[in-house]
Amino acid sequence: MAGKLSPELLRKFIFSRIGVRDPNVLVGPAYGEDAAIIDLGNNKVLVTHVDPITGAVELLGWLAVHIACNDIAVRGAKPKWLLPVLLLPENASEELIDKITSQIDKAAKEVKAMIVGGHSEYTPELKRPIITMTAIGITAKNKFIRTSGAKPGDFIIMTKTAAVEGTSILATDFADKLRNKGVNEDLIKRGARFINEISVVKEALILAEIGVNSMHDPTEGGLLGGIAEIAYSSNVRIEVWEDKIPIAEETRIFCEALNIDPLKLISSGVLLASVPREKIELALSELKRAGIKASIIGRVKEGRGVVLYRRNGMKEKVPEFIVDELYKLW
Repeated sequence: MAGKLSPELLRKFIFSRIGVRDPNVLVGPAYGEDAAIIDLGNNKVLVTHVDPITGAVELLGWLAVHIACNDIAVRGAKPKWLLPVLLLPENASEELIDKITSQIDKAAKEVKAMIVGGHSEYTPELKRPIITMTAIGITAKNKFIRTSGAKPGDFIIMTKTAAVEGTSILATDFADKLRNKGVNEDLIKRGARFINEISVVKEALILAEIGVNSMHDPTEGGLLGGIAEIAYSSNVRIEVWEDKIPIAEETRIFCEALNIDPLKLISSGVLLASVPREKIELALSELKRAGIKASIIGRVKEGRGVVLYRRNGMKEKVPEFIVDELYKLW
């Protein structure tokens, strides 16, 4: 078994065991929430998040920074400080350490954040390097955004195209499988470059300034998994229209070749937002001005859960928890 714990296990063993409750914690461990929010007083809140990168090697340091910073930005805060924990195999070379830390430095400069601490060690029996990255930011108390803030009447928008990270993983880790299925080499190379679109910091901060009700960074479980987390945490019903969801040619061809659903494929690099009706035109125009593609893909209604309207006219009820399509291949 690999991947996230199910909501049932989280509720049973994680969310109920959090030590001494602190009234200054405005958002703590909760289903679907991307980062903790802590009241600092003077109308300021601390936003903090931690994320492991366990399945990558080539871009490990670069990914660790951007994935963690995404979860700060969707709270409406600019990532400022980073603390990586770097676990290395006992036989790790200086060249590997140089490669990983150079990537961390490069990515931190891209988001204008500083490495302020962390830890590094050689770890017994570890087969490949792992990074757990903590990211921290600060924003105004009256401006932070929750995953659980979606309201009936909102539009659901997404940036970019479905399965950004998943497309890159398919083009790298599963390139041989794609070649065996007859996928063009140029298409595979293009798909690998999707990893360059992994950050959502820019668009998240634009939408935070406009003022949206909810933002979320869909990772494992893909686009539908991310929408389900918004719906169930917000206690609303979200209707999603498959024919409105943009899917890149590379993504579509890879997923058809490998018989997987692009809507359930890991989607870091996509930003989901629940936007009030009166702000939707401004949100779309500001994103377009910034050169970021955005699409309206659904509406928020009264009720609870997610209903996907497939292209063939069929309605599909989306479960609360989706196992990512990558695990079918692994």
